[in-house]
Amino acid sequence: MRLGVVGMLPADPAEISLPHLTAIRALKLTGVGLSVSASGSPSASAPVWQRVRRLFADEGMDIVQVGIGYRDCLFDPEEATRARLLEDIRRGLGVARQLGGHVALIRTGSLSPNGSYSPHRENHRPGRRALLLESLRWLAEAAESIGQTIAVETHLSTIMNSPEYNRAIIRDVGSPRMRVVMDYVNHFQALYQVYDSRTRLRHIFDCMGPISTHGHCKDISVRDGFVTHMDEEIPGEGELDLGTALRLWHEEHPDGYMMLEHLPNEKYPLAAANVHRILEKERIPVY
Repeated sequence: MRLGVVGMLPADPAEISLPHLTAIRALKLTGVGLSVSASGSPSASAPVWQRVRRLFADEGMDIVQVGIGYRDCLFDPEEATRARLLEDIRRGLGVARQLGGHVALIRTGSLSPNGSYSPHRENHRPGRRALLLESLRWLAEAAESIGQTIAVETHLSTIMNSPEYNRAIIRDVGSPRMRVVMDYVNHFQALYQVYDSRTRLRHIFDCMGPISTHGHCKDISVRDGFVTHMDEEIPGEGELDLGTALRLWHEEHPDGYMMLEHLPNEKYPLAAANVHRILEKERIPVY
């Protein structure tokens, strides 16, 4: 398997330079995640994308995911809103293709005014699933036309809120260009699952492993409070059996990337060291 990071880079791809890549390489990581705005003007930025792609290629590093940023929702009941969003994402797919990104990362969004990963009862009303499928199928066709794979970031607080739901949605979209991210932490729903993480991890990987493009390597910590509070944690510093997670990933995708994410830059050295230590203990090869 391979390891990378979503972080340690400037938010603006135009500001990425060789020292950033050198710092990532020093942690024995070979892949990165970038972000671009769906509402931007990709054609005007083509020289930037070409320069960034060459920089990574010259260093033998991969651009694993290209996150496409937007605020709207793929199953918004307003057709005009949805149509505008889909066209913006289509342009973002072109940017991911220019960058040589393994996948273009998208999210379903939410009908909550608080953000894309905020829960809301409107997300689960009748008809929302059909609208989501319509949007994902449209995007899958757009991705197929340019040879770009899409990965959906899913979470228990969104419409794609379970491993079973994710598997069913990808099945119903019916395109090899539409997949999900193996972000296993996003699908722990209760404390008992955290404390028996091997069982939960096996179920998540059974459902999502075959339809995943790459993974996000994180851990979970539990804190006091009424009722349940589970937070993302530095890999190896929390409650999960990461050896099981990494072994299951390697068995499904021996050449696939696991990406560290959601940490301040100063914590990535510990995260990377912990994951390499666990991989060595589990005798899982990494390159």
